[in-house]
Amino acid sequence: MPLQIITVPCLSDNYAYILRETNSGKVAVVDVPEARPIIGALKDLEWPLDQILITHHHHDHIGGLEELRTATGAKVYGAAADKHRLPVLDFELSEGDSFKLGNETCEVMDVSGHTIGHIAYLFNDAGAVFSADSLMALGCGRVFEGDFPMMWETMLKFKALHDDTLVYSGHEYTMTNAKFALTIEPDNTDLQIRIKDIESKRANDTPTVPASIGLEEATNPFMRADLPEVKALMSMQGASDADVFGAIRKRKDNF
Repeated sequence: MPLQIITVPCLSDNYAYILRETNSGKVAVVDVPEARPIIGALKDLEWPLDQILITHHHHDHIGGLEELRTATGAKVYGAAADKHRLPVLDFELSEGDSFKLGNETCEVMDVSGHTIGHIAYLFNDAGAVFSADSLMALGCGRVFEGDFPMMWETMLKFKALHDDTLVYSGHEYTMTNAKFALTIEPDNTDLQIRIKDIESKRANDTPTVPASIGLEEATNPFMRADLPEVKALMSMQGASDADVFGAIRKRKDNF
Protein backbone atom coordinates (compact mmCIF):
# COMPACT_ATOMS: atom_id res chain seq x y z
CA MET A 1 0.00 0.00 0.00
CA PRO A 2 1.36 3.44 -0.89
CA LEU A 3 -0.30 4.95 2.20
CA GLN A 4 0.00 3.31 5.61
CA ILE A 5 -2.68 4.49 8.03
CA ILE A 6 -2.44 4.04 11.80
CA THR A 7 -5.46 4.79 14.02
CA VAL A 8 -4.57 6.49 17.31
CA PRO A 9 -7.32 6.59 19.99
CA CYS A 10 -7.30 9.88 21.92
CA LEU A 11 -9.29 11.37 24.79
CA SER A 12 -12.42 9.31 25.53
CA ASP A 13 -13.71 8.64 22.01
CA ASN A 14 -11.63 10.59 19.47
CA TYR A 15 -9.41 9.23 16.72
CA ALA A 16 -6.31 10.77 15.20
CA TYR A 17 -4.71 9.16 12.15
CA ILE A 18 -1.04 8.84 11.29
CA LEU A 19 -0.36 8.51 7.56
CA ARG A 20 2.93 7.40 6.00
CA GLU A 21 3.59 7.54 2.27
CA THR A 22 5.72 4.46 1.82
CA ASN A 23 7.85 5.50 -1.14
CA SER A 24 9.10 8.76 0.36
CA GLY A 25 8.67 7.97 4.06
CA LYS A 26 6.83 11.27 4.56
CA VAL A 27 4.44 11.24 7.52
CA ALA A 28 1.32 13.26 8.39
CA VAL A 29 -1.22 13.20 11.19
CA VAL A 30 -4.88 14.16 10.82
CA ASP A 31 -6.14 16.10 13.86
CA VAL A 32 -4.51 16.31 17.27
CA PRO A 33 -7.04 15.81 20.07
CA GLU A 34 -4.08 15.37 22.43
CA ALA A 35 -0.37 15.09 21.76
CA ARG A 36 0.89 12.31 24.03
CA PRO A 37 -0.70 9.29 22.29
CA ILE A 38 0.44 10.57 18.89
CA ILE A 39 3.99 11.28 20.06
CA GLY A 40 4.08 7.82 21.64
CA ALA A 41 2.87 6.13 18.48
CA LEU A 42 5.38 8.01 16.32
CA LYS A 43 8.18 7.00 18.69
CA ASP A 44 7.13 3.35 18.60
CA LEU A 45 6.95 3.43 14.80
CA GLU A 46 10.21 5.40 14.55
CA TRP A 47 8.55 7.78 12.12
CA PRO A 48 9.39 11.51 11.97
CA LEU A 49 6.37 13.79 11.51
CA ASP A 50 6.27 16.18 8.56
CA GLN A 51 2.68 17.45 8.33
CA ILE A 52 -0.21 18.14 10.72
CA LEU A 53 -3.58 18.24 8.92
CA ILE A 54 -6.40 19.96 10.83
CA THR A 55 -10.06 19.46 9.89
CA HIS A 56 -11.80 22.08 12.08
CA HIS A 57 -11.40 24.28 15.12
CA HIS A 58 -13.10 22.27 17.88
CA HIS A 59 -10.82 21.73 20.85
CA ASP A 60 -11.11 17.94 20.72
CA HIS A 61 -9.40 18.08 17.30
CA ILE A 62 -6.68 20.68 17.96
CA GLY A 63 -6.10 20.51 21.72
CA GLY A 64 -2.67 18.90 21.42
CA LEU A 65 -1.48 20.72 18.32
CA GLU A 66 1.01 23.16 19.80
CA GLU A 67 2.64 20.46 21.91
CA LEU A 68 2.94 18.20 18.86
CA ARG A 69 4.25 21.03 16.67
CA THR A 70 6.88 21.92 19.27
CA ALA A 71 7.93 18.29 19.66
CA THR A 72 8.21 17.55 15.94
CA GLY A 73 8.59 20.78 13.97
CA ALA A 74 5.87 19.56 11.59
CA LYS A 75 4.11 22.06 9.30
CA VAL A 76 0.43 22.74 10.01
CA TYR A 77 -2.28 22.67 7.32
CA GLY A 78 -5.85 23.90 7.83
CA ALA A 79 -8.76 25.78 6.34
CA ALA A 80 -8.20 29.36 5.23
CA ALA A 81 -11.85 30.05 6.15
CA ASP A 82 -11.17 28.87 9.72
CA LYS A 83 -7.74 30.43 10.28
CA HIS A 84 -9.06 33.06 12.71
CA ARG A 85 -9.80 30.32 15.26
CA LEU A 86 -7.13 27.75 14.43
CA PRO A 87 -3.53 27.70 15.61
CA VAL A 88 -1.16 29.50 13.26
CA LEU A 89 -1.19 27.73 9.89
CA ASP A 90 1.80 27.17 7.64
CA PHE A 91 -0.52 26.30 4.75
CA GLU A 92 -4.04 27.73 4.33
CA LEU A 93 -6.37 25.50 2.31
CA SER A 94 -9.65 25.90 0.44
CA GLU A 95 -11.88 23.52 -1.50
CA GLY A 96 -10.22 22.43 -4.72
CA ASP A 97 -6.70 22.90 -3.38
CA SER A 98 -4.33 19.96 -3.39
CA PHE A 99 -0.94 19.21 -1.89
CA LYS A 100 1.46 16.31 -1.62
CA LEU A 101 2.30 13.88 1.14
CA GLY A 102 5.38 12.40 -0.44
CA ASN A 103 4.18 11.00 -3.77
CA GLU A 104 0.49 10.95 -2.76
CA THR A 105 -1.81 13.81 -3.73
CA CYS A 106 -4.33 15.04 -1.15
CA GLU A 107 -7.39 16.96 -2.35
CA VAL A 108 -9.19 19.38 -0.03
CA MET A 109 -12.97 19.19 0.36
CA ASP A 110 -15.09 21.89 2.01
CA VAL A 111 -17.50 19.87 4.18
CA SER A 112 -19.08 22.71 6.15
CA GLY A 113 -22.19 22.24 8.25
CA HIS A 114 -20.94 20.91 11.58
CA THR A 115 -18.76 24.03 11.52
CA ILE A 116 -18.20 26.65 8.85
CA GLY A 117 -14.79 26.01 7.33
CA HIS A 118 -14.66 22.30 8.19
CA ILE A 119 -12.51 20.51 5.61
CA ALA A 120 -11.88 16.87 4.74
CA TYR A 121 -8.71 15.39 3.26
CA LEU A 122 -9.18 13.07 0.26
CA PHE A 123 -6.36 10.77 -0.88
CA ASN A 124 -8.09 9.55 -4.02
CA ASP A 125 -5.39 7.17 -5.25
CA ALA A 126 -5.20 5.53 -1.82
CA GLY A 127 -9.00 5.40 -1.54
CA ALA A 128 -9.16 7.22 1.80
CA VAL A 129 -10.96 10.33 3.03
CA PHE A 130 -10.48 11.85 6.48
CA SER A 131 -13.84 13.39 7.34
CA ALA A 132 -13.61 14.12 11.10
CA ASP A 133 -17.05 15.35 12.26
CA SER A 134 -18.74 15.84 8.88
CA LEU A 135 -19.57 12.33 7.63
CA MET A 136 -19.21 9.83 10.47
CA ALA A 137 -19.67 6.09 10.68
CA LEU A 138 -23.47 5.64 10.46
CA GLY A 139 -23.93 9.31 11.27
CA CYS A 140 -22.90 12.91 10.76
CA GLY A 141 -21.88 15.72 13.07
CA ARG A 142 -24.40 18.00 14.71
CA VAL A 143 -25.13 21.04 12.57
CA PHE A 144 -23.72 23.68 14.92
CA GLU A 145 -22.77 26.51 12.58
CA GLY A 146 -24.21 25.76 9.15
CA ASP A 147 -27.75 24.79 8.22
CA PHE A 148 -29.40 21.61 7.03
CA PRO A 149 -29.19 22.39 3.28
CA MET A 150 -25.46 23.08 3.69
CA MET A 151 -24.89 19.80 5.54
CA TRP A 152 -26.92 17.92 2.94
CA GLU A 153 -24.67 19.40 0.24
CA THR A 154 -21.74 18.01 2.22
CA MET A 155 -23.38 14.58 2.25
CA LEU A 156 -23.77 14.81 -1.54
CA LYS A 157 -20.05 15.49 -1.90
CA PHE A 158 -19.32 12.28 -0.03
CA LYS A 159 -21.94 10.35 -2.01
CA ALA A 160 -20.10 11.39 -5.18
CA LEU A 161 -16.92 9.58 -4.07
CA HIS A 162 -16.14 6.05 -5.25
CA ASP A 163 -18.01 3.39 -3.25
CA ASP A 164 -14.74 1.77 -2.20
CA THR A 165 -13.36 4.95 -0.63
CA LEU A 166 -12.76 4.38 3.07
CA VAL A 167 -14.08 7.03 5.46
CA TYR A 168 -11.87 7.77 8.48
CA SER A 169 -14.05 9.81 10.83
CA GLY A 170 -13.17 11.51 14.07
CA HIS A 171 -15.03 9.64 16.81
CA GLU A 172 -16.14 6.23 18.03
CA TYR A 173 -19.87 7.02 18.01
CA THR A 174 -20.92 4.12 15.81
CA MET A 175 -22.89 2.04 18.29
CA THR A 176 -25.10 4.96 19.31
CA ASN A 177 -25.46 5.96 15.66
CA ALA A 178 -26.51 2.40 14.81
CA LYS A 179 -29.24 2.38 17.44
CA PHE A 180 -30.60 5.61 16.02
CA ALA A 181 -30.38 4.39 12.41
CA LEU A 182 -32.60 1.45 13.35
CA THR A 183 -35.32 3.88 14.43
CA ILE A 184 -35.38 5.29 10.89
CA GLU A 185 -35.06 2.04 8.91
CA PRO A 186 -35.80 -0.92 11.20
CA ASP A 187 -36.10 -3.34 8.26
CA ASN A 188 -32.85 -2.36 6.50
CA THR A 189 -31.09 -5.72 6.12
CA ASP A 190 -27.71 -4.13 5.36
CA LEU A 191 -28.01 -2.10 8.55
CA GLN A 192 -28.89 -5.17 10.61
CA ILE A 193 -25.82 -7.01 9.26
CA ARG A 194 -23.62 -3.99 9.94
CA ILE A 195 -24.82 -3.74 13.52
CA LYS A 196 -23.74 -7.33 14.20
CA ASP A 197 -20.27 -6.42 12.91
CA ILE A 198 -20.19 -3.28 15.06
CA GLU A 199 -21.18 -5.26 18.16
CA SER A 200 -18.42 -7.78 17.48
CA LYS A 201 -15.79 -5.08 16.99
CA ARG A 202 -16.73 -3.13 20.09
CA ALA A 203 -16.77 -6.30 22.18
CA ASN A 204 -13.11 -6.67 21.23
CA ASP A 205 -12.38 -2.94 21.67
CA THR A 206 -11.70 -2.67 17.93
CA PRO A 207 -12.45 0.62 16.12
CA THR A 208 -15.52 0.58 13.89
CA VAL A 209 -13.85 3.02 11.48
CA PRO A 210 -13.00 3.20 8.68
CA ALA A 211 -16.09 2.22 6.70
CA SER A 212 -16.61 2.48 2.95
CA ILE A 213 -18.71 5.10 1.19
CA GLY A 214 -20.74 2.24 -0.28
CA LEU A 215 -21.54 0.89 3.19
CA GLU A 216 -22.50 4.35 4.41
CA GLU A 217 -24.81 4.81 1.42
CA ALA A 218 -26.49 1.48 2.23
CA THR A 219 -26.93 2.05 5.98
CA ASN A 220 -26.36 5.65 7.11
CA PRO A 221 -29.72 7.49 7.33
CA PHE A 222 -28.05 10.86 6.76
CA MET A 223 -26.75 9.63 3.40
CA ARG A 224 -30.17 8.21 2.48
CA ALA A 225 -32.45 11.24 2.89
CA ASP A 226 -32.99 11.42 -0.88
CA LEU A 227 -34.43 7.89 -1.17
CA PRO A 228 -38.19 7.47 -1.68
CA GLU A 229 -38.35 4.64 0.85
CA VAL A 230 -36.71 6.78 3.55
CA LYS A 231 -39.01 9.73 2.76
CA ALA A 232 -41.98 7.37 3.10
CA LEU A 233 -40.74 6.10 6.48
CA MET A 234 -40.41 9.73 7.59
CA SER A 235 -43.92 10.50 6.24
CA MET A 236 -42.27 13.16 4.07
CA GLN A 237 -43.14 12.03 0.55
CA GLY A 238 -42.65 14.97 -1.78
CA ALA A 239 -40.40 16.88 0.62
CA SER A 240 -37.02 18.12 -0.53
CA ASP A 241 -33.97 15.99 0.18
CA ALA A 242 -32.52 18.71 2.42
CA ASP A 243 -35.76 18.93 4.44
CA VAL A 244 -35.77 15.17 5.00
CA PHE A 245 -32.13 15.29 6.01
CA GLY A 246 -32.95 18.09 8.45
CA ALA A 247 -35.84 16.12 9.96
CA ILE A 248 -33.56 13.11 10.48
CA ARG A 249 -30.89 15.33 12.06
CA LYS A 250 -33.46 16.89 14.43
CA ARG A 251 -34.57 13.42 15.51
CA LYS A 252 -30.96 12.45 16.18
CA ASP A 253 -30.39 15.63 18.21
CA ASN A 254 -33.18 14.52 20.53
CA PHE A 255 -32.39 10.80 20.50
